[in-house]
Amino acid sequence: MKIEPITVTELNKYMKDKVEMDEFLNNVLVKGEISNYKHHYTGHLYFTLKDEKSLIKCIMFKSSAVNLKFEPRDGMKVIVYGTVAVFERDGIYQIYCKGMQEDGMGSLYKAYEELKRKLELEGLFEEDHKKKIPFMPKTIGVLTSNTGAVIRDIINVSTRRNPKVCIRLYPVPVQGAGAGEKIAKAIEVMNEKKLADVLILARGGGSLEDLWPFNEEVVARAIYESEIPIISAVGHETDFTISDFVSDLRAPTPSAAAELAVVDINKLKDNLEVYRNRLKLALTRKTQVMRLSFEKCMNSRVYKYPKQNINDRYLLIDSYCKKMETEVLQKLKDSKLYATKWITKLDALSPLKTLVRGYCLTEYNGKIVKKAVDLKENMEVTLKYQDGDRKAIIKD
Repeated sequence: MKIEPITVTELNKYMKDKVEMDEFLNNVLVKGEISNYKHHYTGHLYFTLKDEKSLIKCIMFKSSAVNLKFEPRDGMKVIVYGTVAVFERDGIYQIYCKGMQEDGMGSLYKAYEELKRKLELEGLFEEDHKKKIPFMPKTIGVLTSNTGAVIRDIINVSTRRNPKVCIRLYPVPVQGAGAGEKIAKAIEVMNEKKLADVLILARGGGSLEDLWPFNEEVVARAIYESEIPIISAVGHETDFTISDFVSDLRAPTPSAAAELAVVDINKLKDNLEVYRNRLKLALTRKTQVMRLSFEKCMNSRVYKYPKQNINDRYLLIDSYCKKMETEVLQKLKDSKLYATKWITKLDALSPLKTLVRGYCLTEYNGKIVKKAVDLKENMEVTLKYQDGDRKAIIKD
């Protein structure tokens, strides 16, 4: 019997029809641990469900994912409900999940949470301990695999931003047994020999198992003890490792780490040119203002006729002196008139005026004698006349 060949498409369609006809596969409950979880921007969830020996790909469309009461994560143990079907184009079978619930926590995820909590209580994540990334480091130390896209991306981004920057690669395994100890040792060597101004700890994305070396305590403590600032760029933007929390700065991707570590020389030059132009313009304006101020001063009356101000003061003093003289003379005149007035009045009342009319005054011991009874016999008195005095003795 001759067997006719069929196409790959026909075979995949046949397998798809066979699987769809199996009632058991139309409604299955499968438990396992999530790995390679990805929340697509469309809202669909892509992940792998695994146990100790096997794994199967899973997908949950947005219409089902919106009903979840929790956020799935790598390492989480779950029970999924759905349908097993063949994806005809790729010839693979996978679970199309309609529902999902937590079934405890995976061992790796549990260990991750316990270590994170322990190191956080010890203060390894404190902001006070984090060091500032140098503004223009001369040497960038990179701890990653010497093969793959990570180191190429870092070199391309760094040299594009600053062609003179030195990239020093220290090759380390980024996954697998013993990788954590080798990463920690590399950090120690870079510090002991002062081989870089800043370190980038990097690797591409992966599952929780793939990223596990960066969740080990020995790596976390090596980062914490490092005197060289460290930028952690492990996995994708949605991946978080213990290294991210301990490092001085976290970058979402290795390329972003290179951008954070290396300043863009062209942009820096542009900024310097802008600042230079601003300074030049400011100095020009300042010079113009000072020149105008100088010209204004030089054209002022004070600078053109420096003695004029003094002469004005002399005239002012003269006017004050003349005014004072006038006021003093007027005061003297007024005082003289006032004195004459009272002298005239006193003169009219003077007893000497009586003498002019032919009378005389009798004085005894310098006092005027007003009554005859006050005169005694033999008393020597003074008779005051208009033209002089005469002595007299009382006889009777």
